[in-house]
This record gives sequence, structure tokens and C-alpha cells, in this order.
Amino acid sequence: MRETGNRPARKPMPHRGKVLAGYLLAAVCLAWVFHDVEYRDLFRNLGTTAWWLIGLAIVGDILSYACQGWRWSLLLRAKGNLSVLRATQAVYAGLFVNEIIPMRVGEVLRIYLASRWISAEFAGVVPSVLVERFFDAIWLALAIGITILFVPLPRYLVNAEEVLAIIVFAATALFAFLVLRRQQVAPEAAPRPGLAGRVSSLLSGLARGLHSIGRSNLLSASFGISFLLLFFQVLAFWLVMWGYGLRLSFWYGAAVLLIVHLGTALPGAPSNIGTYQFFTVLGLTQFGVDKTTATGFSVVVFVILTIPLWAIGIFAFGRAGLSLHNLTAQISTLPSADSGV
Repeated sequence: MRETGNRPARKPMPHRGKVLAGYLLAAVCLAWVFHDVEYRDLFRNLGTTAWWLIGLAIVGDILSYACQGWRWSLLLRAKGNLSVLRATQAVYAGLFVNEIIPMRVGEVLRIYLASRWISAEFAGVVPSVLVERFFDAIWLALAIGITILFVPLPRYLVNAEEVLAIIVFAATALFAFLVLRRQQVAPEAAPRPGLAGRVSSLLSGLARGLHSIGRSNLLSASFGISFLLLFFQVLAFWLVMWGYGLRLSFWYGAAVLLIVHLGTALPGAPSNIGTYQFFTVLGLTQFGVDKTTATGFSVVVFVILTIPLWAIGIFAFGRAGLSLHNLTAQISTLPSADSGV
């Protein structure tokens, strides 16, 4: 730990133990992915790749993040007016940080940027991100349920969908309670000292934020945009599949991406490297694709959909007034999700 004078600097984010665990998981996943494959045939499909489909896939992927920015802009209206362009810039800046620093600390960065641009407290922006995750979980559960009608999904994915549906139901009930309760959420009071006071203040702040968002007439529009976000993600993934020569139906492409989404839900190594390839290969081999072809595709789709993210993310990061120099030190100075509430 570096020291400034006699005062120790804040611990770098994220914690080293979690970082090490993420890298170890990535190494194990990659070892399995590249085990027992024919390396001479690993990228045999590149020679016949339909690059115009790859171009469309990149456009679809960019549109998915634009939809995320659009949705977030609407959810933030209760706190301030953040344009769709600015919200998308914050999303891309956060995604770029996630690509190079583990444990998804880019989420903290994008919340910080939004709070700065709309002159709101950091903690006041957090509920909008929670609602985003809530909407994503609903559409993910619905997507798995619909895909089951068209694709014979593996049992573990069906079980995961059932668990996710229970979580979504419970979250919906809680959200409805916070929004529809007759009595307004108690006004903000001076925080009590100690850990109990901080936790109480945190929960009260989140409740006020969720209540405010839930009362917004833009909530339904945000929910609908969440469908477009997932649709463009699936479309981009499926177009890369077809461009690469894997002629599976749209629903099979959706099934594989949903497996990837569930498998990479927990934070890991930067860019979800390792786990992304593992679950891509796992999904494709479930539907009859040989492991060598599936492994080659897992690398190709990762690179194709990551390069534009890097390019736009670096631009968004720089336009936000941030610097690539000493990036980790800058991230470690950002407020945590439970500070300042």
C-alpha cells in the first residue's frame, strides 16, 4: 500500500483476493476450452467468413449499448436530465474499465460520471442501476422461457430459469411495495453514527430512489427499451455465428447467448475472459457443434464484439476527462456504492 505522508491511501479496488480468484477461474476455464481440440482446424472457418454479416453484428452490438444509454437516461429523469448521448458515453466508459480491470468496477465509474453530470449525489444514482438490473433479470427470465418453446435447452439452464423466475418474482413484489405504498418514503434524516446508521441510511436512500423511479411515467418505456437491448445483443451474437458459418437458427443463437449471460453473471476476470469462452463452447457443444469449431468461434466472437467496445470505450473515457495514465489509482479514488448515502 502506498502512503501519502503519514496517511495510508485507500485500498485499491477491487480486493486482491477477489482479483486473484477471478484470474484463477479464467485460467481454469481457458484450460478446459483449449483442451482436446484440433489446433490446425481451430480457425478453419475464417477463410469463408461472411464479413458483411460481421459488420451487421457490430452495428447490432453498438445499438444494444445505445439502448442501454437511452434506458438509463429515462430512469435518471427523477434525478436530473442526462441526455441519451451522455448516458451512453458513461455506459461505454464503464464498459471500457470493465475490459481492463476485474470485478466490474466500471459500474462505479459510470455511476460517478452520471452523478457528476447531473449534479446529483453518487448514492442517488445507484437506484437507477438497480432498476436496470431488475429489468434485465425479468427479460432474461422471459427470454429463457420463450426459447424453451423452440430449443431443447439443457436441464441446468431450465433449473437456472426457474431460480431466476423466483428471484424476479420476489424482486417485483418488493419493487411494487416500494412504489405503490400509500405513505411516502420518510424524508432523509441526519445519519446515525456507526455501521448500523450507515446501513439504515443506505436502505432509506435506495427506497426513496426506487420509489421515485417507480412513480415516473417513463418506467414502462424504460422496460420496453430493455427488450430492445437484449434483442440487439442476441442478434449481434447470432449474426457472428452465421457469418462464421455456424448455420444454427436464431433461437439456438439466443440459447447460447443466454447460457453465456447466466454463466458470466458473477464478476470475474477483465472482459469475462475465460468464462465467456467456456460458456460459449459449453452452449454450442450442447447443440451438436464440435468442440474445435466451438472453441474457434468463442475466440472470434469475443474479439469481434470486443474491439468496437474498446474503440468507443476509449473515446468515451477520454471525452469524460479521464486519463489512461494511472487508471487504477483514479478508479480507487471513486466513491463506493455504499458511501455518501
